[in-house]
Amino acid sequence: MTTPNETTEILNRPLSQEMLARDIARLAYVAEDGTPRNVPIGFSWNGTEIVMCTARNAPKLAHLTRNPAVALTIDTEVHPPKILLIRGLAELDVTDGIPDEYLEMNTTYQMTPEQRVEWEAGVRSLYHEGMVRIVVTPTWAKLIDFETTLPSAVEELFQQQAARQASES
Repeated sequence: MTTPNETTEILNRPLSQEMLARDIARLAYVAEDGTPRNVPIGFSWNGTEIVMCTARNAPKLAHLTRNPAVALTIDTEVHPPKILLIRGLAELDVTDGIPDEYLEMNTTYQMTPEQRVEWEAGVRSLYHEGMVRIVVTPTWAKLIDFETTLPSAVEELFQQQAARQASES
C-alpha cells in the first residue's frame, strides 16, 4: 500500500498528470452479488479527486452505496502501454442539473461548435432531473510505464532472471 504522501507524489508525476487528463477510465466495483464489475466511464480530475457523472438510475449507484471501494484504470493504446492504477472510496453526490464536470469532461471530443451546442442541449434534456457525481479521492496509486516502473509480478520475474543469470556465471 502507498502512504498518502506517496499517493500524492505518484499522482503529481508528469506522466500521471497526462493520464489524468485523458477522457475515459475503467471503473471497477463489486456488485451486490459479490461479482466484479468494470465499466468505462468519462472522468475529470480536479487536482485531488476523480469525478465521474452518471444517470440517477444507473445500477452501479446501488452497488457503490453498499460497497464504496473502487479501483480505476486509466491507460493508453500504444506500446509500451502507460497505465495509472488508482484505488479509493466512492462518494455519491446527487445533483440538480448537469454537473460542470460532466460538461468539462466531454470537451476533448472533437465537435464543431454547432455539434457542441446540439450535444449540450440533448444532455440537458436527457438528464433534466439531474445526475449523480461519483467522487473518488485516491488512497492508493501506481504508475506503470514499462520503462521505469513495471507491474510487480514482472518486476519479480526480472529479479529472478537476474539472480539465475548471476548464479550461472
